[in-house]
Amino acid sequence: MTQSRLLRILIILAGVMGADGVILAAASAHQGDAARLVPASSMLLFHAVAVLAVVALIERGVIHAGIGLSAAFGFVVAAALFAGDLTLRQFAGHSLFPFAAPTGGTLLIVSWLTLAVAAAWPRRE
Repeated sequence: MTQSRLLRILIILAGVMGADGVILAAASAHQGDAARLVPASSMLLFHAVAVLAVVALIERGVIHAGIGLSAAFGFVVAAALFAGDLTLRQFAGHSLFPFAAPTGGTLLIVSWLTLAVAAAWPRRE
């Protein structure tokens, strides 16, 4: 798959993450005791913007493209795990799987560190 296609997929995923973040924010505002939805919404919204930023950095040639793609897809998967687990706990009363939210949180940390490596790693000219 070409880099251009992967970047387009990331932009689409960021759009879906942003929309889901807004939906969860609205649900948390209109439901009683929806405390789990606030961090789920925040993680999706913050990381949707982070994905778009990584795409822009790759396009501008500021970061190593392959490592940056890994970071961006890590943000997508990790935010989905984190937010999905909290949302499922809110609406279904059980988790996605044991330690899903902490796994997502840990993967978010790793993805941010991967982004740092992408910035430090020399690009191939």
